[in-house]
Amino acid sequence: MPAIRRRSLLAGTAGAAGLLAAPAILRAQEVKELNFFYPVTVSAPMASIIAEYCAQYTKETGVAVSATYAGTYPDTLTKAVTAIRGGNGPQFSVMLTADIHTLQALDVIVPLEDIGLDKAGEEWIESFWPAFMFNTRIGGKTWSVPFQRSVQIMFYNKAAFAKAGLDPDHYPTDWKGQAEAARKLTDRKASPATWGIQLPADITNGHWTFGALCAGNDLTLMNDAGTKVFFDSPKAVEALEYWVSLSRTYGATPRGVSYWSTLVPNFLRGDTAIVCTSTGNLATITKNATFPFDLALPAGNPNPGTGVGGGNLYIFKHATPAEQQAALRFAQWLTTPERAADWSIRTGYICVTQPAFSAPNMQAYIEKHPVAGRPKSFLPAARGELSTFQDARVQVALENHIAAALSGSSEPAAALKAAQAEAEAILRPYEHA
Repeated sequence: MPAIRRRSLLAGTAGAAGLLAAPAILRAQEVKELNFFYPVTVSAPMASIIAEYCAQYTKETGVAVSATYAGTYPDTLTKAVTAIRGGNGPQFSVMLTADIHTLQALDVIVPLEDIGLDKAGEEWIESFWPAFMFNTRIGGKTWSVPFQRSVQIMFYNKAAFAKAGLDPDHYPTDWKGQAEAARKLTDRKASPATWGIQLPADITNGHWTFGALCAGNDLTLMNDAGTKVFFDSPKAVEALEYWVSLSRTYGATPRGVSYWSTLVPNFLRGDTAIVCTSTGNLATITKNATFPFDLALPAGNPNPGTGVGGGNLYIFKHATPAEQQAALRFAQWLTTPERAADWSIRTGYICVTQPAFSAPNMQAYIEKHPVAGRPKSFLPAARGELSTFQDARVQVALENHIAAALSGSSEPAAALKAAQAEAEAILRPYEHA
């Protein structure tokens, strides 16, 4: 296996160099500037890193690449589409992988194959982890480039585990074991209370958590076409019942909705022993944790599972063919092994290509911080994020009903039946898409 990765590393680097070198005249004559929209949503200094990459690329190629920092992922989608409709849009953008069906319906993105991939380009596409091609390759075409990708995982406080009499080197793998551990880690008499576990359920995040729970119960929440969802299936109901039980039965998590933005601070303060969040927070937690911690897949029923998430780089149809080709070259430059490794080291996002884990800078970082090598082992257990036509509306419908169940105003089965009905109404126009 190491030999295969070594060959892939060399091939990927050579392929990127070929794409950058071959069209130099085209670059000089036709494309002088590129602009893209970029979301800033997690706890690493993303904007400054992106600006650094853009400056480096401009210095190397003479093509001025600039980023517009557009806010959250939903903000970025709205602003990009609005700008395109107004005739002044960027040539490409980093947006949620789950937005693929919505972007196809808006007819604003172009697949990489239509831009043009030579043999080296095809090998580059094949170098991405298979899990990151979920929500990326549809209908035999590749609609975006994996870039800042993650899986949802559990960060756990090993010191808290040891204090509670739990094995800090073995995270529970099944739902019951996870819940029992969380109960032992909870101290509701402390001031403030110390919680055993928290999972984010707020808008834009609750569907991802629920998808990870369902993955651990051998369920994917939608079909590949993005036209059907399975919110009220028995396995989905079991997953929500388990989530509700963490508060109602085990008393190990606060009642109601836990918010994404609070989880990392809670974990770093020691207020919560286990938090479910993105690998994109790994760099921040590694830098700031004052206690030993580790990573694990969310426990399953009986096998652990999770969902992929994060953003891909989409190239827009309104850009000229030369601009599309230039954007594709930038995307390839951005994902060369050592640069993908640098991005992972500095942000916590997973190296999107398999060769990147073998890059010298990544190997050196893993030697210093062994936990950084763990995320790739989680990828085989991952499934695609909830992605449908009108995905934002479908996700919010689900998240509202999940919140109702977590707060106690609705039972899980009834909540998911209502979410299913709302989603079906939203998706009905796309049933034959």
